[in-house]
Amino acid sequence: MIDPPPPPLLTASSPALPPPISRLIPSLPDDLAILCIARVPPSHHRLLAAVSRAWRTFLRSPLLFSVRLEVGASQSFLFINIHTLIDQSRWYILDRLCWNHSPLLIPLPPPPLVSPLGCTAVSLGHSLFLLGGSIDGISSSVVQIYDARFNYWRLGPHMSASREFAAAGVISGRIYVVGGCQPINKYWAEEFDPVKERWRRISSPPEIREKWMHGNAVIGGKLLAMADRGGVVLDPAVAAAEAEVMQDKAWSMVPTTLDLGWRGRAAAVGEVLYSYSYLGKIKGYDFTNDEWRPVDGLDKELPKFLHGATLTNLGEMLCLVWEGKRKGMEMEVIFAGIRVTKTNNGGLQGSLDWLETFVLAFPKGTFISQCISLEF
Repeated sequence: MIDPPPPPLLTASSPALPPPISRLIPSLPDDLAILCIARVPPSHHRLLAAVSRAWRTFLRSPLLFSVRLEVGASQSFLFINIHTLIDQSRWYILDRLCWNHSPLLIPLPPPPLVSPLGCTAVSLGHSLFLLGGSIDGISSSVVQIYDARFNYWRLGPHMSASREFAAAGVISGRIYVVGGCQPINKYWAEEFDPVKERWRRISSPPEIREKWMHGNAVIGGKLLAMADRGGVVLDPAVAAAEAEVMQDKAWSMVPTTLDLGWRGRAAAVGEVLYSYSYLGKIKGYDFTNDEWRPVDGLDKELPKFLHGATLTNLGEMLCLVWEGKRKGMEMEVIFAGIRVTKTNNGGLQGSLDWLETFVLAFPKGTFISQCISLEF
């Protein structure tokens, strides 16, 4: 089946449904039929498309996903990228609510330029963005966009600077990217407007710039970008309010306590930043009291892991992904969904909501390089 041409990245209003050849459901007006079909999970859409030409047209229409958002039927899906030492890469989507109630790890079609090592992934609306990365050993400014509505990749506007291992995040509908290039580059930080599909430079003081970024998170409307030595905080609201010559006010340094406790790929859920210790103990950072607090209650429920875990926000649930046991050419990939609540004394109490394990055929040296959620 050939995917339809992709629509514009974002539109000011939802497009109208093309005139159907026949009613979607003979006994119902199309307005009501649309509401019924929109509530069906995406994992069923391939089967539904076989019902009729009218259903197939609707299921390929951007209107479907606009209606799903309006009626609260959208779902959060987890996307992971698995990379090998010979520079091969594959993206997967975890579907925990598929039609036969058995979780599936579904491969995505390959992006135009594969998935470069060191690229940075962010999600915006119904799209997954891959920013930069190393192609044939050279950092790139390329932007690759996956539209989850149509299972389709396309190339987007190039960044102003070539980057690898940058930090990025989405705030107020715009993408912000920091680092991943030489500190002397005047485009060390920039923002992307998805409506105009245009990149714009953000001024930054030279003394805060680092080349490599090993972690990032968005919390409280600010982007946290962690380097090997310390990290920086970008407040886009201040950057937008100031003239370019005054944009240095938008930058600050992360607290030392936060920096010392941040390990691996952290995630922000409910205004708490989560990471883990060298012993695989999950912890959350309290911004008010400037301290890390352990997430209690998981010692017996959560399988042991020591390193390499990736954390992400999956529909306001803390999700962990890590590599399990390896046997020959097979590798375990383990997913865990954790709900965390605050106790009366300010502590953090966790409970394991679900746990899934998949065995994939990959050579030795394979690792999970990206993990991100997308709602559609």
